[in-house]
Amino acid sequence: MIAPPKPDLVTVNIDGKEIAVPKGTNVIEAARLVNVDVPHYCYHPKLTIVGNCRMCLIEMGMPAVDPATKAPIMDPATGKQKINWIPRPQIGCGTNVSPGLHVKTTSPMVKEAREGVMEFLLINHPLDCPICDQAGECKLQEQSTGYGRGYSRFVETKNVKPKRTQLGPRVTLDDERCILCSRCIRFSKEIAKDDVLGFIDRGSYSTLTCYPGKQLANNYSLNTVDICPVGALTSTDFRFKMRVWFLKQTNSIDTETSVGANTVVWSREGTVYRITPRRNDEVNDTWMTDSGRELFKTLKAPDRLTAIKVNGADSGLDIAINAAAELFKASAGAVAIVGSGRSSVEEQFLTKKLAVALNATATTYLVSRVGQGDKLLVSADRNPNVRGALVTGLISALPTQKLTALAAAIDAGKVKTVVSVGEDLVAAGLTAAQLAKVSLVYLGTHANATSAVARVVLPTLALFEKNGTLVNQQFRLQKFHHAVPGPVGATNDLIVLAKLAGVSSPDLGSVWKLLAAEIPALGPITFANLPETGLLLDSTPFAALPFVEGETLHYKPAAAPVAATA
Repeated sequence: MIAPPKPDLVTVNIDGKEIAVPKGTNVIEAARLVNVDVPHYCYHPKLTIVGNCRMCLIEMGMPAVDPATKAPIMDPATGKQKINWIPRPQIGCGTNVSPGLHVKTTSPMVKEAREGVMEFLLINHPLDCPICDQAGECKLQEQSTGYGRGYSRFVETKNVKPKRTQLGPRVTLDDERCILCSRCIRFSKEIAKDDVLGFIDRGSYSTLTCYPGKQLANNYSLNTVDICPVGALTSTDFRFKMRVWFLKQTNSIDTETSVGANTVVWSREGTVYRITPRRNDEVNDTWMTDSGRELFKTLKAPDRLTAIKVNGADSGLDIAINAAAELFKASAGAVAIVGSGRSSVEEQFLTKKLAVALNATATTYLVSRVGQGDKLLVSADRNPNVRGALVTGLISALPTQKLTALAAAIDAGKVKTVVSVGEDLVAAGLTAAQLAKVSLVYLGTHANATSAVARVVLPTLALFEKNGTLVNQQFRLQKFHHAVPGPVGATNDLIVLAKLAGVSSPDLGSVWKLLAAEIPALGPITFANLPETGLLLDSTPFAALPFVEGETLHYKPAAAPVAATA
């Protein structure tokens, strides 16, 4: 593989520390590299620069040269080249580094400028921090403490703006908290391509609103809440439900499509309260869909399976496993397995083990789910892990939306028992009459037409209740973590599949040892050493497969594959 070209580096001086950074780097980002915080509100690394909050004011200078000869002008007191400092502070967000640039972020001029900006921002801001949803993650709170004057000279009555304004079905605006940073406006226009937000009126009466006749209703609207630096934009669903400092954060993956957006699950005492995006520049930048934030609500749905059943009666795990084994024995050579593109890599690997044990590799199927991609973070492939099934060898060709081959085998009497791993076979094209001809073993999280007629029902865990990995549309292997415990009666999929397949030690570490031994592409990897941002696998063996059109991220190019390394 050809190594990417190295960026041109320039040397800059930030608070007396010299650092080499890529040419064109924003001063705020350059300062981060030397652990220097340049406070800001309107700046966001994934949005255009507007420079309207003025909080990132810095002192800036360049090495002095003779205008005529271009020779350096030396400072006789220090023996070093003299620095010509600009007499007024400059905005850091609107400045990119250039060779020899000098920056001061803690000088008296900068300190006074920041205190003045904070004082103006707080003039009309309400003192409602104790009841504000943003408390605990509010940049205005943090920076008023770190960079503010500590007191206010303002004695006039504050200007009151609208509260509890519904901008759309999922976003509520408390306008009196807005500091006019315009992040939400730029996101809607530049990323979501839904230019519906804008400011009206002037001065301290400026108000955020939607254009007449429009709403903030696109599938990315809650990203405006994520990037709002204050408590102006809030999630209508999460509003007033929980203080963020009480919540545990767990890294996870959005499983609604094959994009595999990186997320954070926020939970407390076994309950998930919200899901937010996690930054991964190679996959989803810092964004995610609104629909992906709703996935946790199925955890406590009324149709959640919590009882192991054999022939309709409540049972225990070992009894159910033995009952399934008896069905397999009675149907030797006539067993089919329907795996899932929603299962993890580890679960798909054990599903393959089960297929081998039952001599059913030729009758192992996967169900495809296809929808309309949005050219952002929703792909046409609505399964999160079809590529994982290819990597593990569970399947060798792309799945179909309907199980026509399985239906024909059942009608021909070639299949007597079917194992379904989380798939509703009726939705996949089988009829009730065809299901009546076979014995069904169902593993899954929620009740459906298949579980209702299954001889053996084994409730399993949802994504938020276990650890595992998925392979996204870029063939990037990414891991998710256990956030909340599963319901009583549900068993980890790895345990159930291992017992059915006769594999011992079904914990995640043991499965990865088997994966490393049997799948060369995964050999150097373990779950523990897999980076939180994932690792690109070699997709060359699958390049000729006709994947669903519209799966690629369209607003930025995907990264080039690299070989797997430990």
